[in-house]
Amino acid sequence: MDKQITIHDATIAYEVIRRNVKNPKLEYGRSKLKVIVPEKYTDPEGLIQRHRRWIYNRHSRMQSILSGAKQLELDAERCEEDFRALVHILVNTIGNEKGVKPEKVRFRKMKTKWGSCSSKGNLNFNSHMRQLPEDMIEYVVFHEMVHLIELNHSSRFWEHIRSRYPDHKEKEKQLSSYWHLLQNSF
Repeated sequence: MDKQITIHDATIAYEVIRRNVKNPKLEYGRSKLKVIVPEKYTDPEGLIQRHRRWIYNRHSRMQSILSGAKQLELDAERCEEDFRALVHILVNTIGNEKGVKPEKVRFRKMKTKWGSCSSKGNLNFNSHMRQLPEDMIEYVVFHEMVHLIELNHSSRFWEHIRSRYPDHKEKEKQLSSYWHLLQNSF
């Protein structure tokens, strides 16, 4: 059964889940907090109190994502073949611009991310990206191509991103809103 906590101006639903885990942890998603604790843990409310700032920040971010998602639409018209062709064109264009080339480009349905880059230089793109607007597809492809230069999310990585997308934080926020829309379309 859900309980609630009020932090500043927000009333946040939470659920205490007892599991066979070594350490307690907090998870926030879908506008709900999960407090996962060991079976014999005696103070889940104390854990919540100690992490009020983190909980509030997560809640505020999720509310912003949900609000942003209301103003967006997925593109259900783009077929897989057109999407793949677009990604290959972007990979070649961005590759020429940045002086990099992936070993392989693959497409698959992913549950947690839009794309990835392996240490071997292979790029993977989420097939669900085909429902994004073209500018967002381009951003994701650029992001993954930059990983061929900087494999992590270091300050140098973000310098490359900012060189083309000074508004990258807004793009990341939009991607989160699109992700929420996509999850609700299944």
